Amino acid sequence: MPRSPVLFPLLLLLLPPLALGLGLRGAGGRRPQCGPCRPEFCPALERCPAPGIAARDECGCCVRCLGAEGASCGGRAGARCGPGLVCASRATGAAPEGTGLCVCAQRGTVCGSDGRSYSSVCALRLRARHAPRAHSGHLHKARDGPCEFAPVVITPPQSVHNVTGAPVYLSCEVRAVPTPVVTWRKVTQSPEGTQVLEDLPGDHINIAVQVRGGPSEHEATAWILINPLKKEDEGVYQCHSANAVGEAQSHGTVTVVDLSQYKAPRFPAPDDHM
Repeated sequence: MPRSPVLFPLLLLLLPPLALGLGLRGAGGRRPQCGPCRPEFCPALERCPAPGIAARDECGCCVRCLGAEGASCGGRAGARCGPGLVCASRATGAAPEGTGLCVCAQRGTVCGSDGRSYSSVCALRLRARHAPRAHSGHLHKARDGPCEFAPVVITPPQSVHNVTGAPVYLSCEVRAVPTPVVTWRKVTQSPEGTQVLEDLPGDHINIAVQVRGGPSEHEATAWILINPLKKEDEGVYQCHSANAVGEAQSHGTVTVVDLSQYKAPRFPAPDDHM
């Protein structure tokens, strides 16, 4: 049976209501529940408190403040989060019922084109929004993960002194990305007068070296323990750190007092005055 020519125009008339019933709308189209935009009825917008973002509402009509990463959202006021953020519920009792926290939909640290690390791509975008566009290469994500940088000595080793036979230790903290390799060396002088670096612990049975991560992210802490302390252990000790980007070092001095040469003061006996 041939199709009726009347069916095609009828389908065209039915498609728009059908699309609305299914919740479909064209890209950039207004939501059915929004109605016509009347800017004169929009509430007056004062300057958004930092680091809030001013943007149009769901209907693309009135401008309102959107929460930045870490801001409260939801609740009776219906506070919304900024671009790229989602409203995540908090633990029960941590905040008023119905409120949440704006978190970045894309988690993880990123490296910006300015060489700085950002806690998330949302934090990077917020920085880019407020940064001046001085050139075409505006602030953007360079890569995932923190930016690489050469080691920096956060806490250098402190010089110590003690008597022979006692334990002493030196420590240093280093920060770097990628994680650096930290080693200890003793600085000595050759018979010709040139500087010599001796890797430790070497053959010294009284010296132990330990390295661990921390105390903060991208940091490493290194210790060297000398026990028991000998007179020949006196000298300068170098904490050396290196990664693919660069290296750094810092020094501490160990001074040894020979216990055998240390004489305690002699107090006169009572009979000395007789």
